[in-house]
Amino acid sequence: MRRYLARRLLQAAGVLWAAYTVSFLVLNWLPSDPVTAMAGAGADQAGVDPAQIERLRSEYGFDKPLLVQYADYLGGALRGDFGDSVASGRTVTSVIGDALPQTLVLTGTALLIAIAAGGGLALAATCTSRRWLRQALLSLPPVGVSVPGFWAGLMLLQVFSFKARLFPAFGEGGPRGLVLPAVTLAIPTGAVIAQVLSKSLLTALDEPYVQTARAKGAGRARIHLRHALRNASLPALTIVGLLVGQLMAHAVVVETVFSRNGLGRVTASAVTAQDISVVQGVVVFGALVFVLANLAVDLIYPLLDPRIVVAGTSRWSLA
Repeated sequence: MRRYLARRLLQAAGVLWAAYTVSFLVLNWLPSDPVTAMAGAGADQAGVDPAQIERLRSEYGFDKPLLVQYADYLGGALRGDFGDSVASGRTVTSVIGDALPQTLVLTGTALLIAIAAGGGLALAATCTSRRWLRQALLSLPPVGVSVPGFWAGLMLLQVFSFKARLFPAFGEGGPRGLVLPAVTLAIPTGAVIAQVLSKSLLTALDEPYVQTARAKGAGRARIHLRHALRNASLPALTIVGLLVGQLMAHAVVVETVFSRNGLGRVTASAVTAQDISVVQGVVVFGALVFVLANLAVDLIYPLLDPRIVVAGTSRWSLA
């Protein structure tokens, strides 16, 4: 187990390094200049004092060669220091730290809704003996996957905020203001979970051990919950680990639609302003959430199925 954990931690470090390096190169290859944008502050950049631009470029280290910048920024990142935001002048850690709680509450609530709704739909679809009802329930997940997140959010706003006036349309608004954004974020995630789990359940229900349980007189609910669900949950658990990272990405759209302050809006603003330090901090944080979620999934696997050998290759190292 120690070797297993050490190998996973090394793979996690590799993923974080790759995410940081790729984001650094992509942002530095963009044609615009963050220092010029900051000095112009929305005004005519042709009238900006070149001396001021050079001073700011030297202050933020943009006058150094690219490899030197990379080494300096990477060394700071290893110490937990991602530098200062070009747009606001605040430290990147404080910018992310202020926005993070709202995003964590949103994504955590959405993940719980997705697991409950997706798992419940898969169980209901595979447990019913009525063929027409099963087909109707199994047709819902593809619809949920194909619906764009921004469109679902706008439809929920139109129905439940503007017409029914049950939930606030914009801003945080306490627990009631969290309902519509969380549901919007949970729709595609829950649909994927329902797809994977329902297919796994249908496969598990054809296994010999299920046939043996039926022959012994076990009821339909007992077969699903005690026999089939445990084995069928492994693929769904895998996809949940992958979807955790996607929730952070989808939060950008959801927080924009519902005008919520969070990491998604910080990311959108940083990309628009080419605020390299903030974008890199967000990218590394997203990669950290991804690897931790998948590490947790890897550690849960042997608890669900003791036949799994921990010496296998990590899934997310191949993703």
